[in-house]
Amino acid sequence: MILKYVYGTPIETDAVVKEVDGAEKNIPFFNVEKTEETVTFSYQMEEDDIVYGLGENVRGINKRGFLYVSNCSDDPCHREDTNSLYGAHNFILVDGKELFGVFVDFPEKVTFDIGYTKRTEMDITVNDVNFVIYVITGEDEKDIVKQFRQMIGQSYIAPKWALGYGQSRWSYMNEGEIREVVKNYRDNQIPLDMVYLDIDYMERYKDFTVNKEAFPDLEALAKEMKEQGIRLVPIIDAGVKIEEGYDIYEEGLEKGYFCKKEDGTEFVAGVWPGKVHFPDMLNDEARNWFGKKYKVLLDKGIEGFWNDMNEPAIFYSEDRLKKAFEELAKLQGENLDIYKFFHMKDLVLELANNKEDYASFYHEYKGQRIRHDKVHNLYGYYMTRAAGEAFDELEPDKRILMFSRASYIGMHRYGGIWTGDNMSWWSHLLLNIRMMPALNMCGFLYTGADLGGFGAHVTEDLMLRWLEFGIFTPLMRNHSALGTRRQEAYQFEDKKVFANIIGIRYGILPYIYSEYMKSSIRDEMMFRPLAFDYREDSFAKRVEDQLLVGDSIMIAPVYEQNAKGRYVYLPEKMKMVKMKSLTERTYEILEKGHHYIDVDLDEVIFFIRPDKLIPLSKGGQFVEEVDFEDLELLSFVETEATYELYTDDGFTKEYDKPEHFKHLISK
Repeated sequence: MILKYVYGTPIETDAVVKEVDGAEKNIPFFNVEKTEETVTFSYQMEEDDIVYGLGENVRGINKRGFLYVSNCSDDPCHREDTNSLYGAHNFILVDGKELFGVFVDFPEKVTFDIGYTKRTEMDITVNDVNFVIYVITGEDEKDIVKQFRQMIGQSYIAPKWALGYGQSRWSYMNEGEIREVVKNYRDNQIPLDMVYLDIDYMERYKDFTVNKEAFPDLEALAKEMKEQGIRLVPIIDAGVKIEEGYDIYEEGLEKGYFCKKEDGTEFVAGVWPGKVHFPDMLNDEARNWFGKKYKVLLDKGIEGFWNDMNEPAIFYSEDRLKKAFEELAKLQGENLDIYKFFHMKDLVLELANNKEDYASFYHEYKGQRIRHDKVHNLYGYYMTRAAGEAFDELEPDKRILMFSRASYIGMHRYGGIWTGDNMSWWSHLLLNIRMMPALNMCGFLYTGADLGGFGAHVTEDLMLRWLEFGIFTPLMRNHSALGTRRQEAYQFEDKKVFANIIGIRYGILPYIYSEYMKSSIRDEMMFRPLAFDYREDSFAKRVEDQLLVGDSIMIAPVYEQNAKGRYVYLPEKMKMVKMKSLTERTYEILEKGHHYIDVDLDEVIFFIRPDKLIPLSKGGQFVEEVDFEDLELLSFVETEATYELYTDDGFTKEYDKPEHFKHLISK
């Protein structure tokens, strides 16, 4: 059951697509405290209550014990004490003395104090008195999630080739480097489907342009790469460079499609190109205009994109930069004691992503003029919506790859997300593992992290361990930053090991693709905490580093440096599969309970549940080489193992035809 409670006059976010009647009675489970500016919902937790959800956020699968803030934020060096990441996903599920889900549909800041201030109290504070809150009850956790997912609409579905392995790096400066990357992968027999183009493919960082010196014929390059089974996937940024003669800038300025300050002049911020305007993605006309610009690259044979810097990230605003320079000039020649030094430092550090800047420009949204900070969490969502709506019109029968950095619930219908800029830290590998179920709860199924870490210098063992988890995530992309250690798979000493691990992804691809597609079509979770399937197992509820992936398997990734194995809890008897390659495998039946498992650095392990099976292909160097018909069945047969295989062409949008579903049996 879904109950809807409307407070004041809320701003419509378009997050919810299913009509839900408003409830007249008081909201259940919570005590409500109102002030003139905020509303707080308080819930008394018992000792063993678990709180799941919040999509893309820090810490564990169980969110108890910390303070989380839904406020899309550009913070690549996030740590345990970070409150906000790139997404704002206001859905939680409380599992304990009561079982219910809560979605706070509000595009500004929402604070979730889940036992931080008071260990047994959860306080949800909405930064306004105008919002909608939904309470969902059901027979179990999966039922509540399914109701929520049906309420917010079906998840975006990527083309099949987008579930291959992708290589990205900020620093592929020209087409020669692209060819070199592809050649090295192919020469070393390491599978690859995508090479991503970061900001350097553009002409001076201008959206929908191509640097003709570095990429003289992008259309020919895209064709050449596709003949080798490779798709090029370029980046699109939120800011439009201010430059006379640049058609996107001049057209947007003429039509009034950029965000404006209170005085009606265009807001000026600094990002990669220097000074930019932000397209008003919340304005229907401006959003339609911006979305149609993707055609420039679609016409060159591009079939996928990633949207970036769309929180929106701000290096500085023109107004704030001017004030900072004036203040710094006053300090010149001064004796900088501790207070003056920190003042000088703050003048610079507070330039980026300053909350006062977010409160200084406006949108035209649904017939109203609204200050940006009041709808901040919608910007990345609506930028990706611009692309998704345009693709539906420009390429109505074709799946186009699209994923974004910033997001809000509702954006999941138009694209996937990667989990934002991260670091080459073991803690970020663990965070990636723990984040996957919460992202699935919020509708984000085409998702994954920057494998190996975006910032800092990866080690070979971290890269391998991250890949050994990443082979299970729908988005499998190796991405790193300019100035960091090169982390393409062929850069490391034992290239064959990397070829084998990535090759396993292409072997299990029929399973990964089937589970991804079924979860998308049926509004279910592909990644689940153990407790969602083993509800009566009290120990399963404590496990924070093992996941169920789809119908048949449980994974227990290694995420600690120098670890030669790990402890694993089995909630029932399972078959352990160890793979060093597609052909080098061992099996062992393990009883329910606690086990220490040896896991070599060059080894993938997973566990098949009783009477379940996994379809395994012979692999390939890219997705279109994978045979989805001639399959080996890995099974754990107690009575009869069954599996529902999903197969289609991977390009078109007729997802739920009966002939796409095939039933496999192993006795």
